[in-house]
Amino acid sequence: MLFVPLGIVAGMVTTVAGFGGGILLQVVLSLALGPRVALAVSAPALLIGNLHRAVHFRAQIDRGVALSFVLGALPGSLIGGLTAVVMPPAAMQALMLAMASLAVARPAELRRWKPSAALMIPASAGIGMVSATSGGAGLLVSPLLLSAGLTGERYVSTAAVAAVSMHAGRLVAYGVGGLVSAQTLEYGAALTAAILVGNVLGAHARKHLSASVTPRVELGVLWAATALAVAGVAR
Repeated sequence: MLFVPLGIVAGMVTTVAGFGGGILLQVVLSLALGPRVALAVSAPALLIGNLHRAVHFRAQIDRGVALSFVLGALPGSLIGGLTAVVMPPAAMQALMLAMASLAVARPAELRRWKPSAALMIPASAGIGMVSATSGGAGLLVSPLLLSAGLTGERYVSTAAVAAVSMHAGRLVAYGVGGLVSAQTLEYGAALTAAILVGNVLGAHARKHLSASVTPRVELGVLWAATALAVAGVAR
């Protein structure tokens, strides 16, 4: 079953590098199921996967930064989720390609972006909207949290809380819009179990990987996601 290996890889990558697994997950599911169904299937799985990650690293969460992010991201993801319900599939595929391509450029460009703390709430609202319509908002979450001075496990744990707020908001919106069905919940349950396994494996791997290895893991995943996104748009 596709969901098992895909979920394990996504959970491991995100736990090790703090970013990247969600984009790969969304793009592959979009190719297999279509972009709208992919968003609905991934939402509960990523919600629970990030909640598990946040609980695992709960002692390192920066509560002030997390609260500011949630205040913007939750309403933003609700609005974005309602937009995704009526957005043409071709437009969603194009947005996924744009996000994956931007993610590849991130090491060279987005690391230079240093938003101020005052922008946390409005910026997170925009990121929540992006997450609900195309997935892969992690590449925008990263510089925002880094600008707040978060690194290491403080970054990974706070990013997990941020992701929980976005996935919760979009899941509610998808449910209101009729995207959540018995089948999407069944797929989501299988994906959730695989992501949790990946989280555990990723947490174990973090203890044995040097700081220079994790960016290479992330970049390799992003290149793969971009290639798959191009394939999806070209279909």
